[in-house]
Amino acid sequence: MSENALKILSPKFISELSNMELRARLIVEGFLIGMHRSPYHGFSVEFAEHRQYFPGDDVGNIDWKVYGRSDRLYIKEYEEETNLKAYILIDASSSMGFKRDGSVSKLDYAGYLAAGLIYLMMKQQDATGLAIYDETVRKFYEPHLTYSYMKLLFTELSGLEPQSKTSTVNALSTLAERIKRRGLIIVISDFLDDTKNVITALKHFRHRKNEVIAFQVLDDAELNLDFPADALFTDMETGERISTQVSAVRAAYRKNVERFVHDLKSRCFENDIDYALLTTTTSFDRALTAYLTRRKKMF
Repeated sequence: MSENALKILSPKFISELSNMELRARLIVEGFLIGMHRSPYHGFSVEFAEHRQYFPGDDVGNIDWKVYGRSDRLYIKEYEEETNLKAYILIDASSSMGFKRDGSVSKLDYAGYLAAGLIYLMMKQQDATGLAIYDETVRKFYEPHLTYSYMKLLFTELSGLEPQSKTSTVNALSTLAERIKRRGLIIVISDFLDDTKNVITALKHFRHRKNEVIAFQVLDDAELNLDFPADALFTDMETGERISTQVSAVRAAYRKNVERFVHDLKSRCFENDIDYALLTTTTSFDRALTAYLTRRKKMF
């Protein structure tokens, strides 16, 4: 991937931009710049305005200008055509507010990722909705496909604030009941909850025949316990504090975290749920590729 694309896809760079719509557009544009390079060679994105011509399509809808430039036949598609219903569900509990100095918080990262996904989805004519949850469902927007609606979702993402404890089962079970039409469910969370409860919640969507992608967002410090020798830790949801000598517990901590992440990943795959681990320094191309891979399987 080119140096410019890597810069544009950097969470730190994106965080310094002025508004959510600009962030979303640059995330997608940076992603597309790097698409032709490894590891995405041969992977294509066809936005909704055009799709490849297939025998039996109305030849009157062929875009001959595009054919003249590319020597390939494409069909013009129209604004009312929608390929699928997509829902992005964001965990905005207090633990998602964690960040190290100089980095973006997990919740900010989730918001930027969601914005990029919404922009890319709507460009592909995928009607997109949004839900914000913690212990309960804070906000729920049904999928729609208009520019004004996209701006409404960006406004919601711009105002995200971490609060309350996590109750994955309660919140996602409620959302599973509210989502009536089958589609693509994308959950963005740190999943710092009992793994069995997380899987139970995600399986509710699978039982209703939805496709599901789980993006686990963690800070590098949460994975590695990269803190000074002596540190005071505060639980962001309960306020409980504990003082420890980090060097004495780091090795055991890392093993437990590795076990936790591996268990969640394995259980997701066992239930045909796509899973990707992201940190708040991971460039956004990895998540967008995971989305496009799952979308491709659906058609």
